[in-house]
Amino acid sequence: MTSEAQKRANEKWKAANKEKQKIYRYRSQAKRFINEFATKEDLEDLEEMIKIRYEKMNDTK
Repeated sequence: MTSEAQKRANEKWKAANKEKQKIYRYRSQAKRFINEFATKEDLEDLEEMIKIRYEKMNDTK
């Protein structure tokens, strides 16, 4: 059971951290897709996308 004070604290955190919530939601959806639905072709595409993303991140440093 959650106290009223905890509920208010949760709502306050959610209001102040909308961007974090979005990132957490996207990360969760990506993991679920990979673990439950992705085909071999999907995984190969994602692997290439990740490789490109790493390269872009390294170029900006």
